[in-house]
Amino acid sequence: MLDAKFLRENLDYAASRLATRGDAASLDLFRDLDEERRALLQETEDMKALRNAESAQIGALRKQGLDAKERQDAVRSLGERIKANDERLKVVEEKLSGILLTLANLPHESVPVGSDESENQEVRAWGEKPAFDFDPLPHWDLGEMLGIIDLPRAAKLSGARFSLLTGAGARLERALINFMLDLHTLEHGYTEVLTPFMVQPPSLVGTAQLPKFEEDLFHVEGGEFYLIPTAEVPVTNIHREEILAESALPIRYAACTPCFRKEAGSHGKDTRGLVRLHQFNKVELVKFTRPEDSYEELESLTRNAEEVLKRLGLPYRVVVLCTGDLGFASAKTYDLEVWLPGQQTYKEISSCSNFEDFQARRAQIRYRPEGAKGTRLVHTLNGSGLAVGRCMVALLENYQRADGTVVIPEALRPYMGGLDVIRRET
Repeated sequence: MLDAKFLRENLDYAASRLATRGDAASLDLFRDLDEERRALLQETEDMKALRNAESAQIGALRKQGLDAKERQDAVRSLGERIKANDERLKVVEEKLSGILLTLANLPHESVPVGSDESENQEVRAWGEKPAFDFDPLPHWDLGEMLGIIDLPRAAKLSGARFSLLTGAGARLERALINFMLDLHTLEHGYTEVLTPFMVQPPSLVGTAQLPKFEEDLFHVEGGEFYLIPTAEVPVTNIHREEILAESALPIRYAACTPCFRKEAGSHGKDTRGLVRLHQFNKVELVKFTRPEDSYEELESLTRNAEEVLKRLGLPYRVVVLCTGDLGFASAKTYDLEVWLPGQQTYKEISSCSNFEDFQARRAQIRYRPEGAKGTRLVHTLNGSGLAVGRCMVALLENYQRADGTVVIPEALRPYMGGLDVIRRET
């Protein structure tokens, strides 16, 4: 959520930055309501001062035995007007809060201006794309041939956009999760957490899924619970409404959870295979930092996610998202896109974002600077480290061989019981 005071003092600048995101929402209503709010506050303060003065005069008249009815009527009228102003002020402030909850974050000045994903900019690339002497298959064909991905039976169980992994496929998913968590906790300094997979509305407001993106969420009927769309939600809200010590920052958490998404706006996109599902596993990295450290921490977080791909030997590129492709809450985002030879395309496998104080203001996450008065909002960051299903997709397609088998990369073999090749089980 944007700072109302900052908006009030920099409304034209904020409007111009939001326009780079393609956000045509006018800030005129915010300006009008804010001006009305300030006028109501001033008028109410003036009326209360007048009421106090009139009350003093009434007291003086009574001491003199004089009639004070006219002044009493005036005081009563002032009280009614003050009450009416208070009621209107409540309505105005609720409308202002509603506007603030639907305004996107302002892009950082270093974010390239662009209208959509076609104007994202490549920052760097790593690894050599594999050269095959045969036509590489997409993962859905490989998975079916190997007997490790069963999409028809998944559809029988739950409908479209679900997966069923069996045998080496299920073990590979588990191996990837354990490998990622070990890397991030043992080498990158993150603390592993295991959170609930359902949250209440305040948590989703805190990370900015509510109220704007409710149609993408699965709501549990008969209760105030939503299935989490990402571990970002419960992990970020661990410190909701808390004041942290400066010495505790940065705080780094890693979590693996299932993620549940309706994919309401993705009709016709990635309809085959494991890329875009209603339920999938993801290892998430979340940071809480001092404002002056957050962009350095964004670079570090991105490198941590990249290291997963490097250890697995998967070619990828890093792109910085332009303003028009930026997520609602993000001030700056790097996407990691892994190469999929079976589809001859790069596919996003991680988004690493700095939200600055946008989420922290909504969730009221603060810290107390040492030797200073008061508190400050932290900056929050998060990134996938990585999306597990998409990582499996990349492994199958990049490590396939002409006979339909798939080689297990060295880094994963200790997690696969020494298995080095996935073959069709007979």
